[in-house]
Amino acid sequence: MTNLYIDFDGVIVDSIDVSYKIAEEKNIGKTFEEYQEFYKNLDWIEILSKSKPINDSWECLARIIDSHKFNVAILTHVNSISEIEEKVKMIRKHFKDITIIPVPKSISKTDMIKAEGSVLVDDYVGNLDEWKDAGGYGIKFDLDMDGKGYPVIDRLDVLVDMLD
Repeated sequence: MTNLYIDFDGVIVDSIDVSYKIAEEKNIGKTFEEYQEFYKNLDWIEILSKSKPINDSWECLARIIDSHKFNVAILTHVNSISEIEEKVKMIRKHFKDITIIPVPKSISKTDMIKAEGSVLVDDYVGNLDEWKDAGGYGIKFDLDMDGKGYPVIDRLDVLVDMLD
């Protein structure tokens, strides 16, 4: 059975867009350090309460799990303990037993998980490049269907047929 890792922000929910809007309102973003501090101190209850599922992501995840084709886990970069707590609470409202793997932002996802032979669905090409270099198979999640050299999807449940 294939190990399938799915990113959270920008794939399952639109929390990236929500956080960017808040950063813009607060005039954040002049330096990397400002952004880093901004994300460490974000109110993740607020962010996730304003975040919407992307293209029926919760239902799509259920279809993927019900296919019994994959060992499914959510692999998500995090900036703080509060971010982990709130993401876990949100995910547990939908799935009681899916594996959730929080990865500190300063660490590559490939340093946490053996990528070789596994699939990663992510919206960030940098993560996909590292995954590919570590022997994994990357799929770009992009609503504009711009794969940037990777197979691309804009809806998670297409994986059931795509990865036969």
